[in-house]
Order: sequence, then structure tokens, then C-alpha cells
Amino acid sequence: MRTFLALTSLLVLWLIFAQSCLRLRTSDVKAKYKFDKEGTPITFHNVAINKRNLHYVQTGKDNLPTIVFVHGSPGSWDAFEKYLLDKDLCEKFRLIAIDRPGFGYSDFGRSLDLSEQSLIISPLFQLIQNHQPIYLVGHSFGGPMIVQLAADNPNTFNGLVIISGAIDVKLEPAEKWRPIFMNNPLKFLLPGAFKPSNEELWYLKKDLVMMKPMFAKINCPVYILHGNKDPFVDYGNLAFGSKAFVNAPSIDTITFQGANHFIPWTKFDLIKKVLMKLY
Repeated sequence: MRTFLALTSLLVLWLIFAQSCLRLRTSDVKAKYKFDKEGTPITFHNVAINKRNLHYVQTGKDNLPTIVFVHGSPGSWDAFEKYLLDKDLCEKFRLIAIDRPGFGYSDFGRSLDLSEQSLIISPLFQLIQNHQPIYLVGHSFGGPMIVQLAADNPNTFNGLVIISGAIDVKLEPAEKWRPIFMNNPLKFLLPGAFKPSNEELWYLKKDLVMMKPMFAKINCPVYILHGNKDPFVDYGNLAFGSKAFVNAPSIDTITFQGANHFIPWTKFDLIKKVLMKLY
């Protein structure tokens, strides 16, 4: 009986922890304090699109070319905090980072597949339109997300930067365990942002199959950056991408020797150089 009660107590405590912690997001209040301290003005936005809420943040002036950052899975806009704080980037670009649907403060916990996420994110580009170039930067899951966005919004973007992006379905691991934590009470065992992450990563296999004809719709320059020691997203995605974007006017690939999946942070200076040359 004592063992049963102890295990039950541990399970209850874990369920409470799982639903309240590891949401991997920064509150607007906390973020504003940090950006104010660094002397970088930041604004926070919540827009209602297709009966969903989309949260995003912005630094830089409204009349500049725009870079929109799209985080991986799990994650939130603050994955690109260092970029939004960078003085050089802020001088040259308006920098926007979104919470993808289901993460951060964009209806946290309610995951969607790529096409459904695109329906929510795409109207944002009309809202932020300032008749200047717009570039998309996506890390990890954000890689296929920006391909989907570009295919769904032709002639809208002036360049895509795919960082450690999972874009080749043949290189995706089977991960047959993921459905175990979907559509049943076991999903509540996954902590915080890992529940919607598990669901959208399971959808990703089907999403990438559907995406195959979309690569030909991309008619802007594409940059593909990847570490050749990435344990999470196969380095072979770089070679796949170098051939898949058949109608892109240019495809630049950069391999970070010995680097893992976390190059947005470990290779910040080198990635910043790529972004500074976008416009």
C-alpha cells in the first residue's frame, strides 16, 4: 500500500509539473525588461487570425526590410532573442520573431500540421507589409515551415534561410513511439511544450510527403546552413535542398564542420554575416 501511495503521489506530482513547467517561453514583461536593459526597443503583438491567436515580437524600424524568424520544435520566439538584440541587424532590418501556433503565447498546447499553421501565419505578412523586402529564417522544424509559407505565398519573399532544417522525408527517423503519446491520457505525461512538439513532429512525415511539389514553387534565393555533426536533423538535408529548389535563382549552402543542431546559437557570428548580406 505504501508503495502504491508513493507511486500515485509521484504520478500526480509529475502531471502537475508536466502541465505547468517546461513551456519554453518568455513572458512579455520579462522580455521587455531585458531588452530595455540592453537599450533595444521591442514591441509585442497578438493578432487574431482564423480563430487562433498569433503572438510575435518586433525590433528595428518599421520602414526597413524585414526578417521573420521561425523557431523549431519545441520552442518560441525567444530562440532568436540574440538576433533581435543585435545592434547591426536592428540598424539594417526590421526583425520579427513569431511564436508558431501551439507554442509560446500562440494558443499554447494546440498543435497543428504545417498547412494548418501556414493558414494562421500567412495573413501576418499582409499586416506587416511595408513595401520592403521580406526574408524568412527557419531553424529545425522552422525550415519546412518557411518552405510551406513561401509556397503558400508566392512572390512574397525575397529569400529563405534554412538552418538545420528537416526538409527531406526520407531522412526522417521512424520514431514509431510518438503515437503512444497522442490521443490518449498518456499525452499528459509529456511536459510543457513537448506535448505539442510530439504531435507536430509526428505529422511532419506526412507534411513532407505533401511538400514535395512545393519546392518547385520557390522562386527566391535560398540559403541552407547545416552542421555536419547534427544528431537530430540529418546533415543529408543540405544535399537534398541543394537539388530540390529547382526554380530558385540561387542556392547557397554552408556546412559548419563539426557543428551540431544548435548552430543558431553556437555559430551566431557566422549566421549573422549571412543575414547581413541578404539585402
